Amino acid sequence: MKKLEPNVQEVRERILETASNLFYQQGVRAVGVDLVVEKAGVAKTSLYRHFRTKDDLVAAFLEREDKDFWGTWDKVSQVNVGDPKRELEAHLNWIGERVNRPGYRGCPQINVAAEFPEAEHPARKVAAAHKAELRRRLHELAEQLGSMRPAELAGQLALLINGAFVSSQMFDAGEAKPLLQRAASALLQASRN
Repeated sequence: MKKLEPNVQEVRERILETASNLFYQQGVRAVGVDLVVEKAGVAKTSLYRHFRTKDDLVAAFLEREDKDFWGTWDKVSQVNVGDPKRELEAHLNWIGERVNRPGYRGCPQINVAAEFPEAEHPARKVAAAHKAELRRRLHELAEQLGSMRPAELAGQLALLINGAFVSSQMFDAGEAKPLLQRAASALLQASRN
């Protein structure tokens, strides 16, 4: 009986899934393509058929993380349409839960940006676009919340959220959500004066 070959999309997904897990757990620079190939159980030619370079694989990892993050953000936004205060609280709740989950090692975009300071690096571009989109969405929320200085509030909220991502391994269990909520509430109050 002839063994069925996995289809092209399955191979690509297996490579990306394996690389994503390794990159997130060990860091991008610590993981070579040989390790990805070994753990994914594919030939090196298969990896390079789908991803021209390791940099392209890293960018695909971040794009995948980006899609997941914004998918959650959009679901939360849709549930809270018309109530920006409740929407912000709901975003901070899921972000607080995210940073407290076991094995969470921070925001993948921030982690990769720290590893690749070159502004033109493909992964750095994905990370920068992600953070710009976060700021844009927070600016929209700040306007809906009636902030007198929405750009400033958006920047402060982005700093708060990114700070939570970076500090995730330092929080006590369950601490992130209330800290995020109280800090955001204080920022919102101050932005209305």
